[in-house]
Amino acid sequence: MTEIVLGEGDRVEWAIKSFRRKVQRSGVLKDLRGKRFYLKPSAAKKLKAAAALRRRRSSARRRATGRDQGR
Repeated sequence: MTEIVLGEGDRVEWAIKSFRRKVQRSGVLKDLRGKRFYLKPSAAKKLKAAAALRRRRSSARRRATGRDQGR
């Protein structure tokens, strides 16, 4: 659970920004968007394979141009 503890002199704007950052880093919203609609297992498998292919191509492209520095 993501939470922000406010001190005596903390600003509310700061707390809201900090909370949004923590929620985004934890991946709660991404997970929620992903589960918004039912996805058939075959469709999920296709999406996962397409994402892996994109990552591989991107990685190969970075290595080919010499921009891959220890990744």
